[in-house]
Amino acid sequence: MIRIIGCGKIKEKWMRDGLAEYVKRIGAYDKLEVLEVADEKTPDNNSEAENEMVKVKEGQRILKLIKDDDYVILLDLAGKTMDSEKLSTFIEQLYVKGKSRIDFVIGGSLGVSKELINRADFRWKLSDNTFPHQLCRIIVTEQVYRAFRIMHNEPYHK
Repeated sequence: MIRIIGCGKIKEKWMRDGLAEYVKRIGAYDKLEVLEVADEKTPDNNSEAENEMVKVKEGQRILKLIKDDDYVILLDLAGKTMDSEKLSTFIEQLYVKGKSRIDFVIGGSLGVSKELINRADFRWKLSDNTFPHQLCRIIVTEQVYRAFRIMHNEPYHK
């Protein structure tokens, strides 16, 4: 099972529809769940200490959803990049190693807590670009779908 865990709700219908489409497509290969945790209000005039507290609170909400034996892939600008083929191989190897639940974690707009970084089994840099965290859910889900297509030698990834 694969889970996409994100901070905040997706409000835009087109984003929800896009996400639902990829969830449906992935269903042919494995179960995928998209989980949302509440995000904290982040006024522009927050102090650094207040921003850290926001990340801690959001991180605690995410960590409550993660079990000890889950494999956690944290989206992180300080992580390692992987192209689609490498991601496919990476996921396939996790299945071979018996990882029955893979969690892709997407933090809030301020980033993630140190606790969440420490819990991550792998830190994935999705891109050098910056995307809204809601849009990242669609991108990650599409990449997971692409990875399954590659794993099964099915057309799509070119």
